[in-house]
Amino acid sequence: MSDWPQARPDDDRGNRYGRGSASAQPESARVMRQVRRGPAAPAGQGAYGGVPHQPSYVDGRGHGGPEGYDSGYNTGQVYGAPGGGSGRPVGGAGHPPHPAPDWRRRIKWTAITVATVLVVTTVGTYFWADSKLNRDVDLSTVIDRPEKGEGTNYLIVGSDSRAGMSDEDKKRLRTGSAEGKRTDSMMILHTGDNGSTLISLPRDSNVTIPEFKGSESGKTLPAMGANKLNAAYSVDGPTLLVRTVEFNTGLRIDHYVEIGFAGFASIVDAVGGVEMDIPRDIKDTKSGADLKKGRQTLNGEEALAFVRTRYALEGSDLDRTKNQQKFLSALADQVATPSTVLNPFKLYPTMGAGLDALVVDEDMGLFDLAGMFWAMKGVSGGEGTSMNMPISGSTGNGNLQWDMPKVKKLVEQLKNDEKVTVSGD
Repeated sequence: MSDWPQARPDDDRGNRYGRGSASAQPESARVMRQVRRGPAAPAGQGAYGGVPHQPSYVDGRGHGGPEGYDSGYNTGQVYGAPGGGSGRPVGGAGHPPHPAPDWRRRIKWTAITVATVLVVTTVGTYFWADSKLNRDVDLSTVIDRPEKGEGTNYLIVGSDSRAGMSDEDKKRLRTGSAEGKRTDSMMILHTGDNGSTLISLPRDSNVTIPEFKGSESGKTLPAMGANKLNAAYSVDGPTLLVRTVEFNTGLRIDHYVEIGFAGFASIVDAVGGVEMDIPRDIKDTKSGADLKKGRQTLNGEEALAFVRTRYALEGSDLDRTKNQQKFLSALADQVATPSTVLNPFKLYPTMGAGLDALVVDEDMGLFDLAGMFWAMKGVSGGEGTSMNMPISGSTGNGNLQWDMPKVKKLVEQLKNDEKVTVSGD
């Protein structure tokens, strides 16, 4: 006896396999719809008088059947939309499509992250650099100082200090092995609203070394009278040199910066060399200079020899001071280029070499130092003036005598931060 319900009365297709027929002959193959796997439905129900209603995939539970009705069908995802679809999953059982990325939010957090890294790096670099400054000069011990004028005045000194140099370094750089240290070059750099002025003070300038306060003893010592300018540094170092410059010019020095032989060469090498246009062949056995005429890049050893050369120059010390001005301006220009400032692999070694090599006054800050370099860069770019202190001739002992009327006018223009009209040799 068949478990299938009787076929509908109006079924005129005869007895067939699967419809309660006693015939053993199966009907021809055809695609049959999936049927429910649960208990048989009551007689008379179903679309074909015995075949149970097929479930809907809309809710996975059938067409409005009783609550809790188990259709027996797998309620998995159905792919495709009515009428042919895109092939993406639809329906409650599928994973929802990924939302579009929130680019505005991503950009915001990227910008915040980059800004934070820049701030932290900048602050860290500042404190690192500030800690490396050798603030060893106390200008508060200088007595009888002139009144401060407009703008800022730096006294820039190149010394022949050989501190920290090995015997091999001294031989390579042709510095000799003299004890102590003396000034090899001296310059006043004035910065203000009317451009920068760089003034070289010849080391053989004939000046008066006045009464001063000893840097070590703290006692007031008597004046030494007429002497070479570099003798002041030899006697009592930076503070007496500042005292002597201020006494003979009437110009107040705001900051002091000094660099030795080894430090000078290391800065040049750290920046990758400095390009210079050498106006003529230079060969000087004492400084070690052996340079050909023309544009070329000088390394640390060649640069030091160039700025020290005096005996191979027609104007001796006066020509040397001009070469020193040109080179320092070119060095400042090279340090301030984007290829150095924006390249940490060049910037940090250059800063490290420079800061280790400099000796400055106690009030010197990084911004003051940066202002000095930018001013020197401006001088090399034609935005300022470079000159020697005006000279009127030589004294009987061979020292260079300043042209005091011109010096007085020059100092007055600097104090008032006016455009400099005075010229020097």
